[in-house]
Amino acid sequence: MLRVEGLSHAFRNGTETTTVLQHINFHVRQGEIVALLGSSGSGKSTLLNLMAGLMKPTEGDIYISDHNIVKMNENQLSEFRRKHIGFIFQAYELIANLTVRENVELPLVFQSVSPSIRKQKALSLLEQVGIPEKAELFPSQLSGGQQQRVSIARSLITEPSVIFADEPTGNLDTKTEEEILAILKRLNSMMKTTFVIVTHEREVAAQTQHIISLRDGYLITDRDPSDAMPLAGVTTG
Repeated sequence: MLRVEGLSHAFRNGTETTTVLQHINFHVRQGEIVALLGSSGSGKSTLLNLMAGLMKPTEGDIYISDHNIVKMNENQLSEFRRKHIGFIFQAYELIANLTVRENVELPLVFQSVSPSIRKQKALSLLEQVGIPEKAELFPSQLSGGQQQRVSIARSLITEPSVIFADEPTGNLDTKTEEEILAILKRLNSMMKTTFVIVTHEREVAAQTQHIISLRDGYLITDRDPSDAMPLAGVTTG
């Protein structure tokens, strides 16, 4: 359901060009949990932004559910993201003056879904992530792990084809990290939603079904569910 073909990207600053991704090819099956593994500077964040349609690649194609997002204009991309793509951020990105339930509902506001349906879906998802009792609190009243659960619920409310998670456990302690990963795996099994998790931690990558490793802008490992770990020597600083 996700295909990256011949993808390269460079940033231009005046007369200088910096290449950050070179000839990337891989595919992700529907319902997989995928780790995009690499150290700082490997190109993984740029690749995430390209796959999410937030940037256009220098060359290559990106297909999500057989739609080539590289060929879309900005209006088409915006509409496609609203319907097909969810996001989970390291810093949660919750709106402080909205309640937990209102934060989860927000993507449906932009789709003009009725308040009653929005509320029903949000409360159901808060139940799924284990914090139904926090629905009418504000983000500042929650722990980091609880805020990330809200972010997960929000990412799922539009029933997207794929969810991109950018270092979703990066701000969490080890115990909370394990809890968040367990929630993601349970929701993946239940809803068959595809997750692409950007991480620099091999321990996180080891818990996914498919590992794609980047180094210095090159894809160095593309391992399917039968493989346990990326190649030795991958820098994960």
